[in-house]
Amino acid sequence: MIGGVSIPTPFRVGDVNAYLVEDDPLTLFDVGPNSARSYVALEAGLATLGRRIEELERIVITHQHADHLGLVDVLADRSGAAVCALDVLVPVVEDFQGYAERNDVFAQALLRRHGVPDQVVTTLGAVTRGYRGWGASAPVSEILHDGGELGFAGRTFTVHHRPGHSPTDTVFFDAANGDLIAGDHLLRHISSNPLIAILPSDGPETDRPHALKTYMASMTETRAMAVGTVFPGHGETFTGHAQLIDERFAMHERRAAKFAALIAQAPISAHAIAVETWGQIALTQALLTLSEVLGHVDLLIERDEVVEVEADGVVQFTAA
Repeated sequence: MIGGVSIPTPFRVGDVNAYLVEDDPLTLFDVGPNSARSYVALEAGLATLGRRIEELERIVITHQHADHLGLVDVLADRSGAAVCALDVLVPVVEDFQGYAERNDVFAQALLRRHGVPDQVVTTLGAVTRGYRGWGASAPVSEILHDGGELGFAGRTFTVHHRPGHSPTDTVFFDAANGDLIAGDHLLRHISSNPLIAILPSDGPETDRPHALKTYMASMTETRAMAVGTVFPGHGETFTGHAQLIDERFAMHERRAAKFAALIAQAPISAHAIAVETWGQIALTQALLTLSEVLGHVDLLIERDEVVEVEADGVVQFTAA
């Protein structure tokens, strides 16, 4: 049995879901952000399932975002539960603040390189520093690997690395009954934004990731799986994952065509495309909108429809 617990967050996405697998060991997937309000909601949600935090034996983190891992240290300390994470996620779980600092430096350089004004970059930097408090760190006692297994007494989940929304997205699939604990890899009510971020590894922190291309490759792999019920990180559980993925692919094609039409008019930066598309939101949510633009421009570049040029340190895109 998989029981869901809805936990409030301070983020626009709304409540985050934690999932309790009633098996041996008693396992909680994701924990919510680091706040007293979230802790109280999680404790109450577990109580409705007839469980207490002290009973937890294992905590599994699906990916690196604060709304999914923020209470990991508190819960692990209180319960003594083992903390589990994919190998590439381990550095983030064990040093969330250090990772966030490196990521902020990378993100600010990326914003400037793609045309976001300095004043906006500085303001956004202050905002993201404030977000760090919603995350936390804890030692990882069980390292998971892509293609490996997460075993229980009565069932087994296969571990799948599905990067895109973040570099560390992990899904857990029970092939015996089709259950997929999906984190933010697949959401029914909104499309997961493939975010621009650095990988939590020893690789170069200067290369711009191609998040949407990566995400679409991950969705293609998930589409081929015999999934029954999806247990998402936000929103209600759902079925029909293949149809949803097809709809998302069609949406990305429409958006890429829209950006191609803008680029065809004149050379333009990613930030200028975002402003043209979303107006003021492109300033207040610059990293999100820039991620959206660059992801779709990558598709156009791959198809030789668009080329990237640089002038005075700012990248512009022009029709090939």
